[in-house]
Amino acid sequence: MPRLRVVLTGAAILAALLTAMPFRAFAGQLITEDEAKLPAQKGAVPNSGRGITRGPKILVPDGEAAVQASPIRLQLKFQTFGGSSVDLDALKVTYLKSPVVDLTSRVKPFAQPTGIDMPDAQFPPGEHLLRIDIKDSDGRPASISFLLKIAPKVP
Repeated sequence: MPRLRVVLTGAAILAALLTAMPFRAFAGQLITEDEAKLPAQKGAVPNSGRGITRGPKILVPDGEAAVQASPIRLQLKFQTFGGSSVDLDALKVTYLKSPVVDLTSRVKPFAQPTGIDMPDAQFPPGEHLLRIDIKDSDGRPASISFLLKIAPKVP
């Protein structure tokens, strides 16, 4: 029985992939309008992640609570101790809403063992409570939640 052989060009493969999979526009849009409209998670508040620990630290720049216009540069630093390194497979970024929104896949391309540097993160106006969880190579955890205040766009 003869076999059918199909040869696709690069453009045809790309077109097939784009139509076959659900496409979610993400060009720096960290939080969508619909996600921002979700109700706040009950009891969720910013925390500094302070405490005596040998685990990694997540450093949020000073002024993180200041009102900023979107897009912003979302930049966090990771600091490890005792020769360990950050385990990027353990990185989890969560938008604290009800239900929670997992932002990890949107942030992961901008994550490195030294931190997160997302140059043009877009947010809708309002207050956004984010939580970052990491572990170091020795399995020690760290987490922090912080509030971003995004100003309405000025015409």
